[in-house]
Amino acid sequence: MDDSTDALHADPSHHRGHEQQAIDRMWDFGDAAASEERFRAAAADETLSAHGRAVMATQLARAMGIQHREEEALAVLDELEAADPGDSDEEAAELRARIALERGRMAAAGERVDEAVPEFTRAVREAALGGSTFLVLDALHMLALNDTGHEEEWAAEGFDILEGVRDPRLKRWGVALHNNLGWTKHDGGDAQAALYHFQKAVDAADRYGTPGQQHVARWSVGRALRTLGRTDEALEIQRELALARPDDPYVRAEIEALAPAPTEAEPTIEP
Repeated sequence: MDDSTDALHADPSHHRGHEQQAIDRMWDFGDAAASEERFRAAAADETLSAHGRAVMATQLARAMGIQHREEEALAVLDELEAADPGDSDEEAAELRARIALERGRMAAAGERVDEAVPEFTRAVREAALGGSTFLVLDALHMLALNDTGHEEEWAAEGFDILEGVRDPRLKRWGVALHNNLGWTKHDGGDAQAALYHFQKAVDAADRYGTPGQQHVARWSVGRALRTLGRTDEALEIQRELALARPDDPYVRAEIEALAPAPTEAEPTIEP
């Protein structure tokens, strides 16, 4: 972990809330192709500033990357990096942070962690220079996912920042940070610590998150309870989730693991 980022906690007052709200409305992570078209249109929208169009183009690249079109996505980011539009140093730094984030995400998706971690570290620095707490948290959560051996340190930086913000959209990052750290603990064999972070993720999701985040956070609690042998509690949670989303394959798999269907009795032959 690069300790040189420890003090780079961005000023929450500089969070570009309206811009992120627009991005949130356009994203559908279940349909990257439709999202791509929305961001393509926004990136060409002359009513937006040059910086605003460039921000939308970073999300266009992200949508392409999700569809495994990395070469096209990187071409978009290369063009943005060459132009580097912005009316101020802060805007330019914010854009560099977004570019680094998307480069890092594609490298991580391609399992090129040695490329991803430096990009995410760069994103933390640039986001702090740009005054974007949102992007600092995004980059920290990506580091906590990908920088093996330093997951807890990066997550702790994120938790420190969250202590000092009030914006609900920023507070939502607590869901991802706790859930991801929970899985690091779970996969490392510490299911009790995992349960703690999964429960923290539920708390954050209930206060600030989306219905999808609330669902996943509760599923994770149930999964940790199964690992801990608390199967009755785990099954109760999964059955509640199944009522809301009966077609969720992950919920069905957990219910089957917790309450396997009885096998049919073997036929007998009368003597």
